[in-house]
Amino acid sequence: MKKSNFLIKLKKQDKIDVIEPSEDICNSYIKKADDSLKSAKILLHNDLYENSISMSYYVMYNSLTALLFKTGIKCENHSGSIILFKNLFGRLDLYRIITFAKKERIDKQYYVDFILTKESAVDLLNKAEDFLVKMKLIINSTRNEDVQKLRKKLKNIL
Repeated sequence: MKKSNFLIKLKKQDKIDVIEPSEDICNSYIKKADDSLKSAKILLHNDLYENSISMSYYVMYNSLTALLFKTGIKCENHSGSIILFKNLFGRLDLYRIITFAKKERIDKQYYVDFILTKESAVDLLNKAEDFLVKMKLIINSTRNEDVQKLRKKLKNIL
């Protein structure tokens, strides 16, 4: 596997680390993802599309963080977490969705020159819900031997 200069830089800054796997922290982030999904729905229902888009992204990001903690990987950088997911788990379908959602969240949170529609907020919310289901399946199917392989793979990347 090719080494990523960005991930190596994060490692040097102590933003990525191999830690003890934690079911408790994993479960806490799944709860955060579930709560973000509830928030995204409430915001959408109240025509707060910009905020719903942000919460839809956090559904995905929190579930990804849960998966990383399940495997004993701590990453304190959104882009780094997403790259780790792609490199370690190889789920390009989910990688593309969370990458798109991150861009949407940044565009809607930090800029004002965009057109925001209910349809785009609904679409991202649906993607977030599907993403969360798939992440829960990955988390629940990840076994101790998978964790060891992933941690070894990470050490080769860094």
